[in-house]
Amino acid sequence: VQLQASGGGLVQAGGSLRLSCAASGSYRRITMMGWYRQTPGKQRELVAQISSEGNTNYAASVLDRFTITRDSAKNTVDLHMNSLKPEDDAVYYCNAVGFLVGKGWADGRNFNSWGQGTLVTVSS
Repeated sequence: VQLQASGGGLVQAGGSLRLSCAASGSYRRITMMGWYRQTPGKQRELVAQISSEGNTNYAASVLDRFTITRDSAKNTVDLHMNSLKPEDDAVYYCNAVGFLVGKGWADGRNFNSWGQGTLVTVSS
């Protein structure tokens, strides 16, 4: 399963950006899509995730500023980032979890795929 992320860039503090991610390849279904971020010397951390049922989970630091949306028909997930802060500076990674195709189109092995990362820079 391949994930193609886009939308990063340079923005002033207080500004907005939208990250987009599209899944492609051969799989049975995606159960969860999300965004993580990482800064040098730190572990990758969850930013937001959304299930196939539309349930969302956000990191406390982005609650009320970021919104994650998903188009299950198109297998895309967007992260709408508002009121950006310098501490939001990071490389953002798209993630998808689901099942490959099994026998008779049943759920096969699970997968956990990552996109290539997109850089978000927030200037103060």
